[in-house]
Amino acid sequence: MNEQSSEPLAFVPLDEGNPTPLYLQLQQSIEEAVRKGALKADAALPGERDLAKQLGISRVTVRKAITGLVQKGVLVQRWGSGTFIAPQMRLEQPLSRLSSFTDDMSARGLNSSAVMLSRSTGQASTDELMALGLSPGDLVSRVNRLRLANGIPMAIENAVIPSKVLPDPSLVKQSLYAVLHEQGFMPTRALQRLHAVLLNEEQAELLGVAPQSPALYIERRSFTAAGEVVEFTSSYYRGDAYDFVAELTISQPERMHNDDT
Repeated sequence: MNEQSSEPLAFVPLDEGNPTPLYLQLQQSIEEAVRKGALKADAALPGERDLAKQLGISRVTVRKAITGLVQKGVLVQRWGSGTFIAPQMRLEQPLSRLSSFTDDMSARGLNSSAVMLSRSTGQASTDELMALGLSPGDLVSRVNRLRLANGIPMAIENAVIPSKVLPDPSLVKQSLYAVLHEQGFMPTRALQRLHAVLLNEEQAELLGVAPQSPALYIERRSFTAAGEVVEFTSSYYRGDAYDFVAELTISQPERMHNDDT
């Protein structure tokens, strides 16, 4: 994990005679450095004390500038590590199409990867029984992964699959859907529920953001063409990197036939 940098960075000099507040000048200077590529994604900023000393301003001013850039999504603060340049990547994810994370990233020309957090087999919980339409005592395979695009953490995925569909969770190394296809259980449709959440410390550390950062929580149940449920996945997507898009159409009112007109 990157450590907080103490090396001076080349910022545009701040001007106390400028009517623009110093914290806004510092924000503009950092944003300009990001635009020009002088500060790249995942680069660490110097600590508040070092920045204040380098620029000849107070730590309060530095803190105010950083807080504003974190809120704008230019910077991210990682618990116990420091402040970093946020990924300059924002993805639009259509809600009307069923596809795997691997296929989504490949379609965008990005390199997808996964960090395996855990794999196990065991009896389905009550919630898993209901979600997957199983009977008490049925076994499930659980696959929990951190998904990355071009090496940047993007989502935490917790997938539960009936053991009759996926008897060995170690088969999943990259794309779950590729394995389901090989097993003859490829999903053809899915139901999704999503809402906004705040990440806890463990989730935030995995995704490289500050605790209590916003995220989208999505539950998905996927079905085969025969209507069999083959996947129940709960995921946490970074709020600063994803926009979920749905195309909406308006229902056309039925034509009213009136003999008097």
